[in-house]
Amino acid sequence: MLKTHNCGELREEHIGESVTLAGWVNRRRDQGGLIFIDLRDRWGMTQVVADADGTPDAHAVAEQVRNEYVIQIEGKVRQRPDGTENPELATGAIDVVADTITILSKSKTPPIYINKEDRMDETMRMQYRYLDLRRPSMQNNIILRHRIVKFIRDYLDNRGFVEIETPILFKTTPEGARDFLVPSRLNPGKFYALPQSPQQLKQLLMVAGYERYFQIARCFRDEDLRGDRQPEFTQLDLEMSFVEREDVLQLNEGLVLALVEALVPEKKLLSKPLRRLTYTEAMETYGTDRPDLRYKLEAIDVSDIAGKSAFAPFQQNVADGKPVKVIRAPGMAGQLSGTALRKVTGELETLIRDVGAKGLGYIAMPLDETAEVKGPIGNKFTVEQKLALFERVGAEPGDLLLFTSDTREIVYAVVDKLRRELAERLGLIDPQLLAFCWVIDFPLFIWDDEAQRWDPSQHMFTAPMPEDLELLDSDPGKARGTQYDLVCNGYEIGGGSIRIHDRELQEKIFPLIGQTMEHATEQFGHILEAFEYGVPPHGGIAWGIDRLAMIFAGAPNIREVIAFPKTQTGADIMAHAPSYAEPGQLEELHIDVVADVLEEA
Repeated sequence: MLKTHNCGELREEHIGESVTLAGWVNRRRDQGGLIFIDLRDRWGMTQVVADADGTPDAHAVAEQVRNEYVIQIEGKVRQRPDGTENPELATGAIDVVADTITILSKSKTPPIYINKEDRMDETMRMQYRYLDLRRPSMQNNIILRHRIVKFIRDYLDNRGFVEIETPILFKTTPEGARDFLVPSRLNPGKFYALPQSPQQLKQLLMVAGYERYFQIARCFRDEDLRGDRQPEFTQLDLEMSFVEREDVLQLNEGLVLALVEALVPEKKLLSKPLRRLTYTEAMETYGTDRPDLRYKLEAIDVSDIAGKSAFAPFQQNVADGKPVKVIRAPGMAGQLSGTALRKVTGELETLIRDVGAKGLGYIAMPLDETAEVKGPIGNKFTVEQKLALFERVGAEPGDLLLFTSDTREIVYAVVDKLRRELAERLGLIDPQLLAFCWVIDFPLFIWDDEAQRWDPSQHMFTAPMPEDLELLDSDPGKARGTQYDLVCNGYEIGGGSIRIHDRELQEKIFPLIGQTMEHATEQFGHILEAFEYGVPPHGGIAWGIDRLAMIFAGAPNIREVIAFPKTQTGADIMAHAPSYAEPGQLEELHIDVVADVLEEA
């Protein structure tokens, strides 16, 4: 080894020892007769001293080194002089006086900052990702991710799970997003698909009798990207036999609580055990099935009061069965003057128009309880109606009450949008709080009005709740699935269900979702046939490792916890991928690229 210790290891008990260190020059400070080098590796930093009087050869080399040079030093550990200790460094009580310094590799001036956390252009960071990954904050993120995966593996191994790899090259099947297709050279005109998830394969492993399976699986989806999505991502895939919904929830809840305690003990849990919300409760109260529970800002239904007010749009909407909901922004009106209040409510109205809202009503509660309320709809309610309204929503002096009314789907979108925006503006988000919850009792199907058919709310292998089986024949829209989602801080961390394990029931689902049995057999014949050979009841879940690591690290998006991510357009600007294939490669694969595509490029 070219080092005897790492750069984060030396302490006062090492004083007097001769050591060899190697790493990157984080910073160099030339004070004439003394040159100080902060030497960095992934374990930390050690201050190295080159003394022109004591070790002139080492000092001469130190004069040559620059930031990000890779060097090796040999020297002796000493106590730092009084008053020069650095309590922010684990090695801050000591330094190493260099006897020799060897330059192992020189570096040009990096195009991005490595030794400080200044805001940098993300495009440059992605282009020089191998340099970006040297930064301590990125190394901390990647190492945290490693620890998450290792903890999961050990936890499940101790509970009888077997890690089994499933194929990357598989059959194209509809999973809710576009597949990435891989042409087969040996089978001209045919394609593999990269797996969106190992859903069918893990069910087949239950048929095979493994009973408890897991995998840290690479998955691929060709979908529009955002801060918590990548075209290739990593998930914990898990399946269990002879279980009911509660068994899966309990095992996964135990795992997530143990993860928090072991890896991010400085963070606070909102609730323990985890709160459970039904899908309907989540949508009606928070406008989304992945609510951020770190703050209240709950939507309160006031349709019965608003429908009797003098405000015609509320009267008409309530008559048409559309809800009126109110979000109370605590103290927001009390912080704003009349002009500022109109500006803020105007900005909020513009925001919600993006999701289809026609407008935003509001009432501003005065700080003086004897004063009149302000706002364009304040005079549309009688005194009695106002009192009932204020009691319903828990209004206090200085609060801002925001009203939305439209179709239920638009109201949900408005509530979700307003909650997120208000939480930011009011500073209600605690970055150290982890608000995990379960969302359960999802509808089994969602009606697709354009296609005039039912679509699975999760996937076609989700079993209905046993008590709702008869609804498949009479009223499929009311049937609930055995689906469950693990949510944290506004992100879906995991999702799963108890699966259908009976061929007859599975075949009943296909026509409901617009599939002919001929097409279903072509797509899923292998799993239907497997269902004829003794299938245990089973269920499972998949967690998004990238999202969980992002939340644990307090990162703004999942690109910060992935070593080599893609941009928002799915590009790798470091390696210049995707790229064009050579004509000979395309010929081997019997692929002809359309000419006008090449012309546009």
